[in-house]
Amino acid sequence: MAPWIVGFSCFFAYPLLATAYFSVTRYDLLREPRWAGLDNYAYLLFGDPVVRVAAWNTVWLVVVLTTSRVLFALGVASVLARVRRGVGLVRALCYLPALAPPVAATLAFVFLFNPGTGPVNQVLRLVGVDGPLWFADPAWAKPALTLLTLWGSGELVIILLAALLDVPHELHESAALDGAGPLARFRHVTLPSIAPVLLFGVVNSVIFALQYFTQAVVAGSVASGRAEVVGSSKVLGFPDNATLTFPAWLYQQGFHYYNMGYAAAMALVLFAFSLGFTVLLIRRMRGGANVEEVG
Repeated sequence: MAPWIVGFSCFFAYPLLATAYFSVTRYDLLREPRWAGLDNYAYLLFGDPVVRVAAWNTVWLVVVLTTSRVLFALGVASVLARVRRGVGLVRALCYLPALAPPVAATLAFVFLFNPGTGPVNQVLRLVGVDGPLWFADPAWAKPALTLLTLWGSGELVIILLAALLDVPHELHESAALDGAGPLARFRHVTLPSIAPVLLFGVVNSVIFALQYFTQAVVAGSVASGRAEVVGSSKVLGFPDNATLTFPAWLYQQGFHYYNMGYAAAMALVLFAFSLGFTVLLIRRMRGGANVEEVG
């Protein structure tokens, strides 16, 4: 167990303890940390108006992005499970977007959804629809990021596809003989069989949304027309802080304003929220599965 213990201590336990220590200090990376008590947490909860916007954007992504990502991946996987010809090619095409680097994929999406010259709005004009401003509109920036995430959900699609293909055909045949239709078989046979994998997909999507950083920062910087080095952009959160996520504001506080103590407090709150939400979600879903089995 020594290699695991050493790795856990160096790359998880020590950074976590160091973050907890710095979170109760004033630290700017240049001078020695000075004790601040709970001042950083008090400012986080009651004094920082921007963090509320960032937290709301992150909560929005957790709810909308997680729901749409899991449903989209499950829908695509259900279709792929019924493909008979060229199944290898189709599955490869669905998985390929997941291999695209996040920065390159975001750049491509921003240009595709450019409100003036992008092909998406040009196609919409052909059918008589005036496309929105997408990444340049506060109301459409987060939905556009959601579309970007759905496009790159090939990894989750393949995982759910493997789970669907692993459901025994005998169960479907037995349910069909008992008079169950397609929807009833999906609800009472398929969903219980893939519940553990579906739970993994939900937890993975929640953690992904809570850590959403690169795509939001790159999209806001490029859409503003003033793209700069990631983390030092003067237009972080463009437009109107619509793409400002909690991790992006954390990074800005730590490495742009050098408020490392405050950034450590934000990181610890994000970690506690992620851990608590994940544990609660797992317990609720396991409890629901146990009730269904008893019933």
